[in-house]
Amino acid sequence: MSLPDHVPRQAIALTYDGQQAPTLSAKGDDQLAEAILAIAREYEVPIYENAELVKLLARMELGDSIPEPLYRTIAEIIAFAWHLKGKFPAGQDPDAPPVERDITARY
Repeated sequence: MSLPDHVPRQAIALTYDGQQAPTLSAKGDDQLAEAILAIAREYEVPIYENAELVKLLARMELGDSIPEPLYRTIAEIIAFAWHLKGKFPAGQDPDAPPVERDITARY
């Protein structure tokens, strides 16, 4: 058994308005994936790489909301991306010390 010489690259983009669940706004393989990533870089959108998550989200249709089981995962990615850009939700103090909590616990 041999591995293929070329593993297709996939990319997805999500749109989030802060009110509704994030929606799939773009998806593509190979050249289209590279174009999606190029646009993200051009607009300084943080890029998060996770092949398994992309495979799951790429099954969706454009405009679909992310499935509920992925809410927490996507929320953490969006929060981290906001943090990287120096953005914080209204009412949050960016200078407050971090709060430790058990991330393995079910809420």
